[in-house]
Amino acid sequence: VQLQASGGGLVQAGGSLRLSCAASGRTFGNYVMAWFRQAPGKEREFVAAISYDGGATYYADSVKDRFGISRDNVKSTVYLQMNSLKAEDTAVYYCAARYAESSSYGHWGQGTLVTVSS
Repeated sequence: VQLQASGGGLVQAGGSLRLSCAASGRTFGNYVMAWFRQAPGKEREFVAAISYDGGATYYADSVKDRFGISRDNVKSTVYLQMNSLKAEDTAVYYCAARYAESSSYGHWGQGTLVTVSS
């Protein structure tokens, strides 16, 4: 599956952004989808994940109650709604896909930069 992330940009602290990740090439519903991020000088970290049908979601503690992950299996797209953004949310955000039988995320998008000004 190929992934194309979009929606990043510059936003003031306290603001909101919605990231999108469009998938193509394989049956989208067979993949667990996730968002990761990598801040300058830091390792990549998990942000959120969503199950095949959207029935289960998982969040890093740092974004819980502020971010929401969702998916539209008809449009083959996963979203990350980011609210109450903080300067520490500044990072390149990557979407990733994990096939049903796989134990790791084997497909990655190109990343979209989110910059939060304080």
